Amino acid sequence: MDPGLRLTGWGIIDCAGREMTHVAHGTVKVSDQLDIDERLQILHSGLCEVMRTYLPQAAAVEETFLNKNPSTTLKLGLARGVVMVVPTTFGIRVGEYSANHVKKNVVGAGHADKDQVKAMVKYLLPACGNMSYDEADALAVAICHAHTLDSKNILFGS
Repeated sequence: MDPGLRLTGWGIIDCAGREMTHVAHGTVKVSDQLDIDERLQILHSGLCEVMRTYLPQAAAVEETFLNKNPSTTLKLGLARGVVMVVPTTFGIRVGEYSANHVKKNVVGAGHADKDQVKAMVKYLLPACGNMSYDEADALAVAICHAHTLDSKNILFGS
């Protein structure tokens, strides 16, 4: 998931061995005209609906980067907290990855731009169709998490 207070992208993939297949993606959209508590509640409800609909077995989130504005960073942290709590209420542990780690894992370059990430996600998941940058980022986090889990399974067995 790609957390945000206005737009939170989410993406679901299916993994069978090293095969990845697109299942769904979307965005929880929240009006920036609402108070912060209302925004967080709408984000929570939207993500709970995604969890109930798709019943994922794993979840991952992109780590928050520090903005120049401390207030913005704090508010983004609140959204990220909601994004992390929702899967845990469904019994799912949440992986965390820095944006650079996700980009390096998916694109091959830690400082790839949004267009490069989106293009690589479309290449790796050709059935995903059109998507926003937030949705592409969320699918990239899912791909990174799948690669990481697969590597752990190879190294440590499961």
